[in-house]
Amino acid sequence: MDRGRIREGSKILIYLGGHTHERGVGILFDVTAAKSLGSWCPISDRVVVVKLVAKPSNLGIVQVYAPTSDSEDVEIEKFYEEIEKAKGYLKSRDIIIIMGDFNAKVGMKE
Repeated sequence: MDRGRIREGSKILIYLGGHTHERGVGILFDVTAAKSLGSWCPISDRVVVVKLVAKPSNLGIVQVYAPTSDSEDVEIEKFYEEIEKAKGYLKSRDIIIIMGDFNAKVGMKE
């Protein structure tokens, strides 16, 4: 799994990805937000948690890329377990935002 932190101009990208280009998650910060970057923790190629130092509370961002509904139940359950693991890296007094691509499907079922 590839992972890292890339600075390009005034932007910083935190990323994790698989080698098959079917998975991967990342979060992009501008230079102002990047100054508040406290720490980050790679959970998997579907979940990353980033902590921003702020007042009065720190901000925890859990960025996700969910498996599709066509995925095996085991993979979907593992994904939700990884979100819980990510939340475990944050403190109860932190503001927590869970965001990303949850692969929802919109429209009529055929």
